[in-house]
Amino acid sequence: MIEFLGSIWWLLVALGLLITFHEFGHFWVARRLGVKVLRFSVGFGSALWSRKAKDGTEYMVAAIPLGGYVKMLDEREDEVAADEVGQAFNRKPVTHRIAIVAAGPLFNLVFAVAAFWLMFMFGIPESRPIVGEVSGIAAAAGIHPEDEIISLDGERTLTWSHATLALVTHALDRDQVRVLLEDADGRQKDILLDLRQLDPAFSEERTLEFIGLERWRAIIPAIVAQVTDDSPAQRAGLQPGDRFLSINGEEIPDWSWVGFLVQKHGADGQTIRLTMDRNGEALEFEITPAEEKTGTFSTRLVLGVSNAGADDKTRAAIERAYMVLRHGPVESVSAAFGETWRLASSTLGMLGRMLTGSASVKNLSGPISIAQFANDSANAGLSYFLFFLGLISLSLGILNLLPIPVLDGGHLLYYLIELVKGSPVSDKVQLTGQYVGLAALFGLMSLAMINDILRLVG
Repeated sequence: MIEFLGSIWWLLVALGLLITFHEFGHFWVARRLGVKVLRFSVGFGSALWSRKAKDGTEYMVAAIPLGGYVKMLDEREDEVAADEVGQAFNRKPVTHRIAIVAAGPLFNLVFAVAAFWLMFMFGIPESRPIVGEVSGIAAAAGIHPEDEIISLDGERTLTWSHATLALVTHALDRDQVRVLLEDADGRQKDILLDLRQLDPAFSEERTLEFIGLERWRAIIPAIVAQVTDDSPAQRAGLQPGDRFLSINGEEIPDWSWVGFLVQKHGADGQTIRLTMDRNGEALEFEITPAEEKTGTFSTRLVLGVSNAGADDKTRAAIERAYMVLRHGPVESVSAAFGETWRLASSTLGMLGRMLTGSASVKNLSGPISIAQFANDSANAGLSYFLFFLGLISLSLGILNLLPIPVLDGGHLLYYLIELVKGSPVSDKVQLTGQYVGLAALFGLMSLAMINDILRLVG
């Protein structure tokens, strides 16, 4: 329940920020170009709060937080007093109308750059693209465990997210990729990764698995070093030196599995069954994990045990594998623009591939997935939440620029046609377009919601 509330809360925070900034773009440019703004609303439907300013603009927060709007003076919607005709949106030159409509998505792009700039200023923990287990196509190409992926077709891959996103694109296109690798001793080599060999059952959400790559991770033995006083573990009888064998019958290969299986089997106050090795003897324990607060709306289950940590060799490997991406104020500007460009080109590329059928529409995410991502990123720290905000703002900007009537991109399409033909698109065509656009938008939203539900039950 707490996770659910956290997801709702952080979704509302994110949408509130992004919608406000988007609509402020329309509002700010409209005012600068002499258009009278009647209402600035964050959300749709009934007003939860409203206030009318001295200039006549009504500022409103509405009940349905899935969008917003700026209502401008327009003769096509209401009667306009003779002395205010010059402030009507429909009376402005087409170039002014284009600027006003384009301002919302462009402000989303500005917000994304600003969020990424702050993210790089604060620093964000990342993992380098160092390979763990290798099999299949990757092994045949000559990739070995502990190799770092330096670049793909000359494009630098600083992190696993960079490498994965690039590999997904190449995998969808079934092409050959030139990969620059560096081993643990600093020796570099070029190999050719042939993704034409991918299994016909390939799905982009399992790209690394189909290629035969796993991320490197530290292997720390599942041995208890300390038991916290008055903890579930102490009350159950666990002792330092005990080694985890299984939880509820599921084998524990290393320490990383302990926390995962405790969360999985201990939910809703369930007692879990531990099998521990103590001096060569297998012992059974029953234990009810305790709940520990990790964020405003998040908790985790704990036993009250810790391990001895990594040995010197593993610590050296950890130092190689993990880093904090942090830049100064000036360097963060170029890094933010680079991140915006990387994500924007990947998003547009994925949309294009979905239209042509080479990528699955399962990649579309709806409000449930976005809410979960919002909660997870907020609990992970400020830098991760800034990345989330930047990514969603960028996605909203791109979505709104699509040439679908009812979206900003649809209006821009009408105005571009008007520029070319010298007269506005007819009311009949615009009305038909509205119906088509609403149907398309409803279809996209329905598909995204179905994807969300399938992820939950899957």
